[in-house]
Amino acid sequence: MDTFKDRLKQLRNEKNLTQEELAKYIGTTRATLASWETGRREPDMETLRKLSDYFNVTLDWLMGNTDIRNQADEITQAVEDDPELAEFWNDLKQREDLKLLFKQTRNLSPKAIKQVMRIIKAIEDEENGE
Repeated sequence: MDTFKDRLKQLRNEKNLTQEELAKYIGTTRATLASWETGRREPDMETLRKLSDYFNVTLDWLMGNTDIRNQADEITQAVEDDPELAEFWNDLKQREDLKLLFKQTRNLSPKAIKQVMRIIKAIEDEENGE
């Protein structure tokens, strides 16, 4: 499993950011950011939260504790064996009005996530007259 330094560098590169650009955003220096990416130092909790929010990843993923990058990935994994729910989820995850759903699934089991998705689908179907 990757470590914090590996994931930080990966995220920065995915966004095509220089160390200078990312450092400026989070309020530190390029040298400090470089020390994080080489593993010589680690940021404080407040900075970890800023990084997590900026890159839309969980703190657990950022620190290398899990391979689930964000709540949307967790939901995707939970419904992948149900084609109807998986298709419904692919539509839902694009909707701004349901972003809160991602956060509310934290710490739910895959079974519970499926139940929540079925309830939401039933409500959506009812509203659409299906």
